Amino acid sequence: QVQLQESGPGLVKPSQTLSLTCTVSGDSITTNHYCWSWIRQPPGKGLEWMGTITGSGITYYSSSLRRRMSISRDTSKNQFTLQLSSVTPEDTAVYYCAGDLSVATTTPKHRGQGTQVTVSS
Repeated sequence: QVQLQESGPGLVKPSQTLSLTCTVSGDSITTNHYCWSWIRQPPGKGLEWMGTITGSGITYYSSSLRRRMSISRDTSKNQFTLQLSSVTPEDTAVYYCAGDLSVATTTPKHRGQGTQVTVSS
């Protein structure tokens, strides 16, 4: 059973960089069975796919966020990380990490419980 757990600060100041880590258990992040993604849900809005890193380390990003975000991984810890720079209050959301066969999905097979991130001074 694949399980994912997000971790990171719950409060980020505007213009700073948001950094979240997802720890995966139950399978390796280098497997070709899954792609590993970040998804978010701003208050009162729907789910938004942000980006994906595949088992081979190839990254895909949402066109609206690609200039500000990156996804990296630490295979020794079975973790992957989101960095989102120059955040604004519009980046306030619940952030989820997820695992699925598909790259850009908002309905993944496996998803973490989510972590609230608030951008505020």
